[in-house]
Amino acid sequence: MCRWAAYRGDPLYLEELVSSPAHSLIEQSHCATRAKTATNGDGFGIAWYGDRPEPGRYRDILPAWSDCNLKSLARQIRSPLFLAHVRAATGGGTRRDNCHPFTHDTWSFMHNGQISGFERLRRPMEAMLDDELFNVRSGTTDSELMFLLALQFGLREAPIAAMAAMVGFVEDLAEHTIGSILLRFTAAFSDGNTLYAIRYATDRKAPTLYASPVGAGYCLVSEPLNDDVDAWAEIPDGSAVTVGKNGIDVADFRPENRRVAKLQPLAASA
Repeated sequence: MCRWAAYRGDPLYLEELVSSPAHSLIEQSHCATRAKTATNGDGFGIAWYGDRPEPGRYRDILPAWSDCNLKSLARQIRSPLFLAHVRAATGGGTRRDNCHPFTHDTWSFMHNGQISGFERLRRPMEAMLDDELFNVRSGTTDSELMFLLALQFGLREAPIAAMAAMVGFVEDLAEHTIGSILLRFTAAFSDGNTLYAIRYATDRKAPTLYASPVGAGYCLVSEPLNDDVDAWAEIPDGSAVTVGKNGIDVADFRPENRRVAKLQPLAASA
């Protein structure tokens, strides 16, 4: 499983999440404490928003702890909204295209979790993409494909509803195709103005998610960045989180049921 951290608020140097805290994201890349695997060394990435609407991004296949450029960038880049991720691959090779965050236009997305039986579901999932989004896909992970499906299902207009539609579609597809469902999905995503997160799993064992005020903003993380446990609130399984200019909101999250047998591929030519 992967580890990630995201922030939305007054501009903050990336190092205040990525490298400076006692249990920073770089520290978690080789010594995670609340994950199945302590080491997350299959690449890393950061996406941040600045003066332009689309995010900047830096990704590499090196372990986060061994990339001096990451520490240098984190010390210099100051942003009001950013996402950072260290990867422990559960599917897809160790290559830059498979490193999170994934971006498209103004949107960024990162994920911790997995779809059981993904190789049997990949082709029908891809077939639901229109040509534009199908051609955007450059990696081989379930994470990137779920992001593109959420865009297909209306992420730009209704972010949480689009994620509910995407998760519901994947669940119905898994039941229809392989007769069982196991989806674990703890993700963060943003359009550059609002930060969103989902914590959900079909077996009620979703990867962890915590929230805390940081400076004049809020931080969402896979695990706390320090030992002040009282400062970090665990987000319950089955939750949708929204962090905007008015603060943080946590609501129930439920997939939208979509019957696969009634859906027609949107990009049969792909």
